[in-house]
Amino acid sequence: MGRLGLIFFFASLLITVAALVSCLSAEEDRLRTLPRWAWVLIILFFSPIGGIAWFIVSRADAAPRRNVWRQGSGFPEAQRPGRPLAPDDDPEFLRRIAKEAKETQAADRELLSKWEMDLRRREEELRKQEKPED
Repeated sequence: MGRLGLIFFFASLLITVAALVSCLSAEEDRLRTLPRWAWVLIILFFSPIGGIAWFIVSRADAAPRRNVWRQGSGFPEAQRPGRPLAPDDDPEFLRRIAKEAKETQAADRELLSKWEMDLRRREEELRKQEKPED
């Protein structure tokens, strides 16, 4: 009889420790029936029954909920009502950026051509200075 009691004691201890570890490491959305602190008290004070109750409720809770909005369900992100557009989704912003890029490119080309003309002029001046000495 003593050995059977010892087996029940260790089984109860194992269930309690496993339930505590599971409860304390569970994500917040799995704790919809009671808060975490209440589950910990139930598991500790009602030793094997509280742990068994935790495992039964947490398994039933593991089923996907249908009332929860998940990202990607419903409207596409760009068409969600009441949502301001991000700059990279706004067509007007993209047009303005493209226009500014073209203007900048034109200004850069003009500056580059001025530099090239200045460089050619300086090279010609250097050649003229070198020719009389030859």
